Amino acid sequence: MEQLQSLITFFTEHKFLLTLLIIFVIWTIRRIMIKLIWGDTNFLSEEQRKWISQTKNGSFTLLLIVMFLVWRSEINEFALSLTAIAVAVVVASKEIILCFTGSIQRASSRSFQIGEWIEVGSLCGEVIEHNLMATKIQEIDLHHGTYNYTGKTVTFPNSLFFTTPVKNLNFMKRYVYHEFKITVKETANLYPMVPSLLARIDDHCEDFYEVATRYNHMIERHAGVDLPGADPHIHVTSTDLGDPQVHIRLFCPTERAPELEQMIREDFMTLYCERILKQAPVAIADDLLSELESNALHC
Repeated sequence: MEQLQSLITFFTEHKFLLTLLIIFVIWTIRRIMIKLIWGDTNFLSEEQRKWISQTKNGSFTLLLIVMFLVWRSEINEFALSLTAIAVAVVVASKEIILCFTGSIQRASSRSFQIGEWIEVGSLCGEVIEHNLMATKIQEIDLHHGTYNYTGKTVTFPNSLFFTTPVKNLNFMKRYVYHEFKITVKETANLYPMVPSLLARIDDHCEDFYEVATRYNHMIERHAGVDLPGADPHIHVTSTDLGDPQVHIRLFCPTERAPELEQMIREDFMTLYCERILKQAPVAIADDLLSELESNALHC
């Protein structure tokens, strides 16, 4: 008992050593809990990511509370002497304050959660961690229409939420409005091709059309807005140089969007060669192949 009392007295008199001990204990407990949550899995689930994030945030909050209790008297004395330089401290710590308030703004507005897709400025990705200071996302190649992970992890300060709009793209994890355009150089009337191209698009989308329609209605009810719908849409415009341009919009499963785009581009080029250029695409390919084989034989 006397040894315990002397140990408490020692750490009370040497608060710096007590601080190091507390940091070590909390950090060790946090590491053990994260390792238990991680387990033997190679890829973390959304539930595991949430628990890991809560463990990190909880340990950090606990550390702040304990540090405040240990250094309470020193903090009170410092606060009294801080009045004269309060303005300078606020200016110097502006970014830190914005990060804290940005975290509060995110939590109060419930703009996103771990596992959801978001877009902040030019950054797009899946949220894998957020805390009081920063948010970490796994980047997704959204702007090029592939919707694949780039392998890059992006960490940005929460102060960005005050200057940049945050878009929640969570519904795009399953189905997405995929838009792309096809430009041709020859001046031609592309409108007669639209019905045939729509028929081929309907064939490609037949297997998921009913599910896509139900999912589209669910998004409409959740968001309270009238969305364009699940039917494919085509409209023809021209570029600034006057070249004909076909714009195509699909509502399709996110993972199948690149594949569907390639098939529709192939269908368009087939129809374009048959009806506009009056050439058979297969014959063109055969001629090209025979020319390559002929060159190879001559070599």
